[in-house]
Amino acid sequence: MLGRMAGGFGMLGLSGMLSRTPGIAANPANTGLGNIPARAKRVIFLFLNGAPSHIDTFDPKPALAEHEGQKPEGKLYKAANAGYMPSPLEFSRYGDSGLQLSESLPNLARIADDLCVIRSMHCDVPNHEPALLQMHTGVLQPTRPSLGSWALYGLGSENENLPGYVVLRPSPKTVVGPALWSSGFLPAKYQAASVITRDMAVDKLLANISNGSSTLDEQKRQLKLLSQINHAHQLRRGGEDTQLEAHIATMETAYRMQIEATDAFDISREPVRTREAYGSSRFAKSCLLARRLAERGVRFTTVYYTEDGDNQPWDSHNDHDRRHAMLCADAERAAAALISDLKRRGMLEETLVVFGGEFGRTPYMQKQDKGKPGRDHHHTAFSMMLAGGGLKGGLAYGQSDEFGMHAVVDPVHVHDLHATILYLLGIDHEQLTYRYAGRDFRLTDVFGKVVHQVIA
Repeated sequence: MLGRMAGGFGMLGLSGMLSRTPGIAANPANTGLGNIPARAKRVIFLFLNGAPSHIDTFDPKPALAEHEGQKPEGKLYKAANAGYMPSPLEFSRYGDSGLQLSESLPNLARIADDLCVIRSMHCDVPNHEPALLQMHTGVLQPTRPSLGSWALYGLGSENENLPGYVVLRPSPKTVVGPALWSSGFLPAKYQAASVITRDMAVDKLLANISNGSSTLDEQKRQLKLLSQINHAHQLRRGGEDTQLEAHIATMETAYRMQIEATDAFDISREPVRTREAYGSSRFAKSCLLARRLAERGVRFTTVYYTEDGDNQPWDSHNDHDRRHAMLCADAERAAAALISDLKRRGMLEETLVVFGGEFGRTPYMQKQDKGKPGRDHHHTAFSMMLAGGGLKGGLAYGQSDEFGMHAVVDPVHVHDLHATILYLLGIDHEQLTYRYAGRDFRLTDVFGKVVHQVIA
């Protein structure tokens, strides 16, 4: 009797889900509200795999020209086999704010007053794998939930017909891979939905999204039966099983996605003028798709900049100047189009856009390869650009030293960046915890401070 009663009560959630009108609605498991006033409702993280150079984008260093060829001093730089290498790019002031940007960012320059640049970022290590993990999860090992999973855990999704956390990656190859968007020890339902954007056709993006053999009503009856069987199975296994619950939730989401996802993921529905503004590259199309997901209530979207055969395109160990110019021409155009598009639609104030990589590049030359020098990994100072989400526009916060070697004024660690992102979403990072293995964990561990100076 108790088993049948429990099964009956368990079906109430499914019944409500199946009868609910499609569209944006608060996740019944979450209020959608944090524990402090929110500035932003959602985040779009444009991640530049391999790490772009701060020296050539957001952090002008004229002193490098005066000391060109001079090797940096100190034990940390014994491996430097060449001297300082100034940027060949000219920096100018843009907008009413006079924000300084390099000539490789012409589209972002036009919206300089909407940008907030942190020039004093730093992280713990200059190696890709641990730095990628730290930027995404707060730690150096693949053991913790990602930033997007924490946000979804704290706030839930605004849309019941789409995943609350989506990862868009043009190439199936990504350094560290699923660990970057894992839910870790959080319940599996907070895992990201990973979408390969190599082919932007909807049936390629979302395999098997349409059921050619069953109608929605038939699928509804099948789903009801499966839920009853799964619930009975769960009772036999002792009750709570987060993996099984996540599997059930995934099937329910997949059922609902047939109604909305085919529209949300179809960027061909956008006007030609809008598509042309973003550009034709895979990254550009993914940025446009991220905007479509944001306006449909997806809480957190990460767009990775990867290419076929190169999952770290910004890792410019040689031929840096040419590669940087080529990559910037694509990435900054798409980023500027996204920010402008969000602003035009009245969404920018509620959408936080983050643009950057896992660290920066060295201010000194790494090596010469047929006269084409590169820049090495650099973690003690780099830049991150943000826009929208309640931030001050036209702001350059913090400083690195005269060569761009170290963050020296108002340094911002990755933990501080995470704390600030959660704060903008309406979450106190010290109170967003999850008990696991006998202790309360949080994204920022025992670190992190909110950078209030960048918040409007």
